[in-house]
Amino acid sequence: MLKIAILGLGEGRSTMSAAIESSKVELVKVCDRNEELCKQRAKEFDFHSYTTNYDDLLKDEAIDIIAIYTPDHLHAEHVKQALLHGKHVVCTKPFIDDLSDAKELLELSEKTGKKVFIGQSSRFFEPAKRQRKDFEEGVIGDLITIESHYHADHRWFLKKEWSLLQSFKWLYGGLSHPVDFIRWYLPNIEEVMGYGMISSNGKTAGLKNEDTMHFIFKATDGRIARVSGVYTSPTQPTKRDSGMSVILRGTEGASQADYHELRYSVTDKEGEEKIIHWGDATLKYYFRFEGQSHHGGEYQNYLEYFADSIEQGFTAYPDMKEGIGTVALLQAMDKTLQTGMPVKIADVLKEYNL
Repeated sequence: MLKIAILGLGEGRSTMSAAIESSKVELVKVCDRNEELCKQRAKEFDFHSYTTNYDDLLKDEAIDIIAIYTPDHLHAEHVKQALLHGKHVVCTKPFIDDLSDAKELLELSEKTGKKVFIGQSSRFFEPAKRQRKDFEEGVIGDLITIESHYHADHRWFLKKEWSLLQSFKWLYGGLSHPVDFIRWYLPNIEEVMGYGMISSNGKTAGLKNEDTMHFIFKATDGRIARVSGVYTSPTQPTKRDSGMSVILRGTEGASQADYHELRYSVTDKEGEEKIIHWGDATLKYYFRFEGQSHHGGEYQNYLEYFADSIEQGFTAYPDMKEGIGTVALLQAMDKTLQTGMPVKIADVLKEYNL
């Protein structure tokens, strides 16, 4: 069984639960520079092998995989050190925050032969898995277009000092989920155009960057897609609308995966309509903590998928190249917000010789 260690025990809380419950990986050590948080997790999970020093993970030859859940600006260095020490890597999204690090990391992964997997957890939720399976089996025919959104009443974020910093952008922290869905089905996005604004709620709180955004994407084959994000407004009842949805419109049918609600709807090529809800056992697998503040099931799904890829020799997606492509697309989206003009992804990649 592959041995895994976790760096960063905020979001890494979910991965601790996932690894402890998994039959495919063995959790051997966790790390966070905040010793009090280490002690809190040790008590919560009755798992007491922790350290505040990343070097203790890097130098432990028994560890096969390091899963990284540190702040975005630290990802590149943490991934680099893991690869240099012969570890496979799971890195939470977004993969890196500076594309100038991308080329070195790509070369290092190739040189060491170690795999890097990007933890886009939303792909591994039950409705998204079922939607993908139906799509690959031709249930809705060929894809015409895709729409995705992430709308959440995060006004409580505005009470946190870090949310009012110039560095905080919902574009990267929130919209990276629906953007990943777009790239999952339309990987060859060539251009993006979007508009954004700071809502009156955001302005009153002192928010520095957009909390309301809408984007249109164009792929190299001419197909188009759209994404939206609204983060400081009340939402509709979940029976009417989902906080995060993916809608596929095909030549012979359509489908919709609703994230938190564990709800999936499909009209297939025979005209049959279904709405599927998953019951108590599945709810408890995905939502293991208080409310829905942390998830567990989708992290376990992707850890086990990544473990299979290492042992069976296939590529687990999203891999590093795909993660870099998503960051490039997010940076293009950021640029179109600033300029009010369409931005080509190739121009962003060219800036970094990618």
